[in-house]
Amino acid sequence: MSRHRASRTSLLHRLGTRTGRHPKAVVATWIALVVAFFTLALGGVTGTGLFDQLHSGDMTTPGEAQDARELISDAGGGDLDSDTLMVSGSPATDPFVRKGVAEAVERIHEMDGVESVVNPLVLKDGVKDPKGAPLVLDQPGDRRYGFLTVVEYEHGLGEEELQQVRRDVDVQFAQIVTASQATDSQRGSLKRLIDEVVDQVAGDMKVGEGLALPISFAVMVLVFGGFLAAGIPIIGAIASIGGALASLWGFSHVLDLDATVVNIVSVLGLGLCIDYGLLVVSRFREEMRDLLDGAPLGEDSRELVIEATGRTVDRAGRTVVFSAVTVAIALSGLLFFPSVFMRAAGAAGVSVVILCLVVATTLIPALCALSARRLLRGRTERTPDTGVFATLAATVQKAPWVVMALVLAALVVMALPATRMHVTSSGVELLPTSSEQRQFFEDLADDYPLLAAPDVRVVTTADATEVRAWTTEATTLPGVESAEVTTVGTLDGESVRSVDLRTSDGPLGNETRGLVTQLRAQGPPFDAKVGGQAADLADFTGSIADNAPLAIGTVILATFILLFLMTGSVVVPIKALLMNVVSLGASLGVLVWVFQDGHLESLLGYSSVGAVEVSIPVLVLAFGFGLSMDYEVFLLSRIVELHERGHSTNDAVRLGLQRSGKIITSAALLMIIVFSGFVLAKVLAVKETGVALVLAIAIDATLVRMLLVPATMSVLGEWNWWAPRWMKHLHTRFGITE
Repeated sequence: MSRHRASRTSLLHRLGTRTGRHPKAVVATWIALVVAFFTLALGGVTGTGLFDQLHSGDMTTPGEAQDARELISDAGGGDLDSDTLMVSGSPATDPFVRKGVAEAVERIHEMDGVESVVNPLVLKDGVKDPKGAPLVLDQPGDRRYGFLTVVEYEHGLGEEELQQVRRDVDVQFAQIVTASQATDSQRGSLKRLIDEVVDQVAGDMKVGEGLALPISFAVMVLVFGGFLAAGIPIIGAIASIGGALASLWGFSHVLDLDATVVNIVSVLGLGLCIDYGLLVVSRFREEMRDLLDGAPLGEDSRELVIEATGRTVDRAGRTVVFSAVTVAIALSGLLFFPSVFMRAAGAAGVSVVILCLVVATTLIPALCALSARRLLRGRTERTPDTGVFATLAATVQKAPWVVMALVLAALVVMALPATRMHVTSSGVELLPTSSEQRQFFEDLADDYPLLAAPDVRVVTTADATEVRAWTTEATTLPGVESAEVTTVGTLDGESVRSVDLRTSDGPLGNETRGLVTQLRAQGPPFDAKVGGQAADLADFTGSIADNAPLAIGTVILATFILLFLMTGSVVVPIKALLMNVVSLGASLGVLVWVFQDGHLESLLGYSSVGAVEVSIPVLVLAFGFGLSMDYEVFLLSRIVELHERGHSTNDAVRLGLQRSGKIITSAALLMIIVFSGFVLAKVLAVKETGVALVLAIAIDATLVRMLLVPATMSVLGEWNWWAPRWMKHLHTRFGITE
């Protein structure tokens, strides 16, 4: 009883009591905040919205490949924006055609803001001129040709100036298409590609959330048996979406925020807030029924509502705090990696989790207090401690060793494919095959290979004679088909040169990856930086390998300490961590089976690249670990609460599963619905993330929480609560109990 009285004077209890006394003020404050959040995120204050600030593309990280890019950029090369027009089926040798094209090219050349424009038809011999060969595609049999027009813009143009000159160039591109009498044309640029990725991610986000919210609402109506109770978590979720977008808008001004990060983090906030809302509303109903004990809720029951709100925030709020801190700890592991992409995901994710915590401990309890009478719907009797989940736990406890063996065997089998995971960093392949920009860049690489970016770049300031001598030697290296030296500019009085290597299996093939490794280990006889897509991937994976031990160690230690403070046991935290490892391994194994091996392509609507995107395993481990521990905390908090009240371990597990099982399965179902929006996404990285997280949640909420946890706790019995005596003293002093 002393613990129970102490809990009523806790900080969370006082917060809940104040919320219960002034619910209208809390709700009004949140309405104002949500309006401000959406206004800010959509650009209503500054004129620049979140999606205007997004970036997309390379998974770059500090390393040799980035040094190579910076060396080229500092020398004045590789930093000009450009647009390319590709036409095909043109009678390009016709004088009338050549004249019309040349006039449009000349108008582009005279535009302010244009650095250069090249087109083979303006050369003396037109498409027959050897100087223009890289820009020409001979289409034999019908005397027609394909050709390119490439426009580069001046460096340092303002955003409005660049947009205006681009619009003017587009007008002349249309004139070139008309004058060329081409049967087909395509336009592309890096900017168009990035815009299409960002637009696709934004579209995927709208579709995902547009489906998730109404379906989640329908599920919660079934769970709660009423529209009002189901609507409260949805209102909290809308507040979290607004806050998440505003938070991401802020981060976009200090970090290069990738479009896929926005999708992942926003939906995480949506799912977590629904989960926490489900927990808080359910606990509020339980506390009201406990206080009323079958008596009707009268007109003079305001103090009871206030007390129930205080108890709810104290007890369910404590679970929410533990859960949010656990998820935040998992996501903070991403901050240990030097990649801007990873750090952005970690920082933004932590901020959104904190937002969900605040929503769940203020807005949702206030809405419960305002709606107490309708939430109860006249049912004030206590809920019985018997049901399907208690029966399930009792069944598992009859044969715990058998259940453990079967579940662990299934998880290990699912995890096996993860041992042969092959990672990649796709470019245009992230977009669906129907994408205009993907088709453009794939056609450009097939038809005009000399204009495509080299597979490997060796950048140096060494002497020209020495570089050219090594270039000849480079053509003998395994997988190298050609090598060409270009001078990209000067830096501090020295010429910067790039040896552009083209390989037999493309920028991310195994031979190209091996070539990068060989060049870095046994490079040219002069100081040089090796860059390119495979080099970027090597730097990224290397940074993960270098920093993973510290990140994983910190997350595990912090999670262990948190669970120890919650349970007073060293056994329960270790067991929870081990089960999470097996569970996440299973989800990664299925991810490899689906996306690397190419199963379910037609069902999921994607084209396999024979590998998994390099960022996905790290993101899935961070987000999946946090969500798995989220459900662990939901279940453990109930078991610990019951055990502290004198129940045996088996009884505490059975009652705890009965009281939290519906919440866990409902929360998991709702989170699966939310992340299923990712499964429908057209951007490959987002789709992979969705499938992996749906699997992680489904496996954890069913096999692990419903079967493996009761089985292991039944086997261990009172040993679940063991800790060395000195740690028991620490828990007595610093532990967080009811």
